[in-house]
Amino acid sequence: MLDSFEDTPSLINHILSVIDETVGQELILSREVLESPRASAVLLLLGRHPDQKQFEPCIVLNKRSKKVKQPGDLCCPGGSISLGIDSFLSHLLQLRMFPLGRWLYWSNWRSRRPKDARCLSLLFATGLRESFEEMRLNPLGVRFLGPLPSQRLDMFRRIIFPLAGWVSSQKRFFPNWEVEKVVYIPLRDLLNPNNYGRLQLNVQHLSNSGANRFPEDFPCFHHKNSDERELLWGATYRIVMVFLQLVFGFTPPPVSSLPVFYGTLDENYLNGAG
Repeated sequence: MLDSFEDTPSLINHILSVIDETVGQELILSREVLESPRASAVLLLLGRHPDQKQFEPCIVLNKRSKKVKQPGDLCCPGGSISLGIDSFLSHLLQLRMFPLGRWLYWSNWRSRRPKDARCLSLLFATGLRESFEEMRLNPLGVRFLGPLPSQRLDMFRRIIFPLAGWVSSQKRFFPNWEVEKVVYIPLRDLLNPNNYGRLQLNVQHLSNSGANRFPEDFPCFHHKNSDERELLWGATYRIVMVFLQLVFGFTPPPVSSLPVFYGTLDENYLNGAG
């Protein structure tokens, strides 16, 4: 699937047009963002692997440290909206020299759907601010690609607004205490059906009543190379799968046909080890 996109500009242009045609025209942000006190914004970051010379586009994720909730999970950088600072930053992002002002479709959003445009700029400001705090992402080095469908995280009673972005030039990240490490997953691996599995979880002593609603099996992606082995599952898995389906028409195999991986969730999963 990636063979049709032999360089960065062709891939970026394809992502831009597909997201605008399939998501951007229909997505209504203002109602959910303004009415939800538990809204969060995350960045689905893409970029080339810094250690490989050939064209190898990747999705860039954080692995959560043991000091935060959901330790060990792979996640998109981001977090909760801080209205004061994020509102201020959202105005800067709309200037022509900043990422949102450079977005191909920004003028249409601003003129035809101003409420959604204000919410989009607020969400993007939140995602960039949180990403800078978590991994020192350079906000000026991100090319905005567009919004993706929201995801609801029932266990934490949150609604997540993913925003896609391309990291154009940053070669290294510097994680803070919330992040154990930054993980690059090649798109080529994500588009390989043989890398998918089903995760069976042993849930131990979770005080949140929502834990009782866990299905027995979770679909997951098994990331492996010479240095690391990680499982991508949960809300971030869903965000990535929506992106892959929209942009490449890819759907993972049926869960029932996949190999099984095993995991355990204890009380630290909801609270962090501290």
